[in-house]
Amino acid sequence: MKYDFDTPVSRYGTDAAKYASLTGAPGELLPLWVADMDFQAPPEVLRALHARVDHGIYGYGDLTDEDYFRPIHDWYARRFGWETQREWLVETPGVVFAVYNAVRALTQPGDGVLTLEPVYYPFARAIRDNERMPVVSQLVYENGRYSVDFADFERKITEDGVKLFILCSPHNPVGRVWTKEELTRMGEICLAHGVKVVADEIHADFIRPGFQHTVFASICPEFADNTVTCTAPSKTFNLAGLQNSNIFISNEVICDTFKREVGRTGYGGLNIMAVAACKAAYTYGEDWLEQLKAYLEENLDFVRAYLKEHVPEIKLVEPEGSYLLWLDCTALHMDAKALDGFLYCKAGLWLDDGPLFGAGGEGFQRINMACPRKTLAEAMERLKRAVASL
Repeated sequence: MKYDFDTPVSRYGTDAAKYASLTGAPGELLPLWVADMDFQAPPEVLRALHARVDHGIYGYGDLTDEDYFRPIHDWYARRFGWETQREWLVETPGVVFAVYNAVRALTQPGDGVLTLEPVYYPFARAIRDNERMPVVSQLVYENGRYSVDFADFERKITEDGVKLFILCSPHNPVGRVWTKEELTRMGEICLAHGVKVVADEIHADFIRPGFQHTVFASICPEFADNTVTCTAPSKTFNLAGLQNSNIFISNEVICDTFKREVGRTGYGGLNIMAVAACKAAYTYGEDWLEQLKAYLEENLDFVRAYLKEHVPEIKLVEPEGSYLLWLDCTALHMDAKALDGFLYCKAGLWLDDGPLFGAGGEGFQRINMACPRKTLAEAMERLKRAVASL
């Protein structure tokens, strides 16, 4: 490989959220929870950031030209067949920030907002914090795979006053890459009942061989006209700490409403380091990403084989996308609190507890495999020893 994903890079003492809350000696507790990677960003991004630092002037930024939009446009056109326009783009400091603002912009207090659980837990916070009503359609888990109960999906919309659907595509944490047919059915139900859609597509670049990500808004003009699409380079290139997301809204009324809501927060635009990193990543980062995906595929093969041979009590929910793995631990017969404590105290693993993700999460854990193989092997060995001790 041209790029090195095997050599561990210490993140202790770097103010990294993934490590900052640890107590005890380094390595005593292995953190594989939050969704950032233990890999350095592409060298081309590092060079762009160094050049910006070396310039030495860090005044206000102003994205008035095409050099920011064009690499993003070309990336999505080339990789997903999705043609965007500059006037659709609203830059925000993160997808969660965008979701919070979209909830306020597109609904009123008391309105129902629908999610498919288990799902990325900030969605529920965005709904509750803004005094909207959470409405849940639970995913169906059968034969190791998740699917949408479309009858329940539509029933919840009609019975609970749903005005907005927050779509996670690809789905975090269960790893589904929704088919075009599944997305079309969701979109048609939403259109039929006047429900707008916020599509979080932040994991779109991590699709496994044999699967294909469909941008929800690209399916038809009617879907595009009803959708806020949330994208970011943060997961793809490990840039979350630079706080940069790119939100696309083709409906002019919705776009203006969203911009006004963002304006009420006092937010004044991207920081200049985020701009430099985003441009470099989408311009030069494709080769790095493809090699990273190949490495992650090997990590997945390692985890699958290891669990099957050494920890058969824990089942891997086979992912179709993302570098986040969803582990079925129900055969351990522990309630959620006991399972979390067991993994934390006995195995020395800091994972994401399934109930965080809502309905259907009990008995599951989310683990981040975007780390050097050595780190992943240590995690699996700890898991084996802990389960063997039961």
